[in-house]
Amino acid sequence: MTKTTSPVTGAETGTGPSLLYLLKRTELVVRARLEELLKPAGVTALQYTALTVLERHDGISAAQLARDSFVTAQSMADMVRALESRGLVRREPHPRNRREKVIRLAEAGRRLLADYAEPARELEERMVRDFRPADVERFREALKSAHRALS
Repeated sequence: MTKTTSPVTGAETGTGPSLLYLLKRTELVVRARLEELLKPAGVTALQYTALTVLERHDGISAAQLARDSFVTAQSMADMVRALESRGLVRREPHPRNRREKVIRLAEAGRRLLADYAEPARELEERMVRDFRPADVERFREALKSAHRALS
């Protein structure tokens, strides 16, 4: 195998797994650990993600919630029904268009997020425990930059 140097990163290519592979592998292990963590609450990692989106942007459309939660509109429709049946979210008429509905975080959803805030933070800290504090912030900024570049 011939090794070359990437003009973008300056790193040798052909020396190990691609960044795309490493990122996906990390995503899958984060999701698995989050699923384990949330099992007692009876919610999935995807449902938890949707609840955290609503915590930051309460009162958004199901379509926007789907985009921000990384699922399809159909998956979100099913998810909202499941979360609503558990009393974690509620659908309300849109304040400016009564034919549309917005999704709001219910009090039970807020309590669930509060109950899992510390364990989720501990999981995130575990992920970066070998990083120096400055490297954690660089990692965060690098991930944001990579997202912007591909969006």
